[in-house]
Amino acid sequence: MKILVLNGPNINFLGIREPDIYGRETYAALIHMIESHCAAHGITVDCYQSNHEGDLVDQIQAAYGVYDGIVINPAAYTHTSVALLDAVKAVSLPTVEVHISDVDARDEFRRISYIRAACVATVSGRGLQGYLDAIDLLSEQLKN
Repeated sequence: MKILVLNGPNINFLGIREPDIYGRETYAALIHMIESHCAAHGITVDCYQSNHEGDLVDQIQAAYGVYDGIVINPAAYTHTSVALLDAVKAVSLPTVEVHISDVDARDEFRRISYIRAACVATVSGRGLQGYLDAIDLLSEQLKN
């Protein structure tokens, strides 16, 4: 099983950006956690982060025929990007949306997720653990 974990804008500033919301762990710690979890479960994983919407679209398109599924935290693009939605729909790979914070308990505009319509599940408000939960959900989806 091979999955792609994508992260949108400002996720590279974990531990720096609003630690009361996103925690004090760094992006490097998140990647280490993901890679360790996947290795323990026999999953091949690649992680990518970009602050640019088009880069994320390119990564989704490049995933076609290479990966079995995607875990994505579109970050701010969750609430604005039809392009990411269309890219996920185009590649037809099972995708799980993940958010570190509970977006439904925050600003009203954060309750809108364009990408959710193309995802098999959403994990929100579980901190960095949410990524591992999303990977496990995707793994179960792919096994079935």
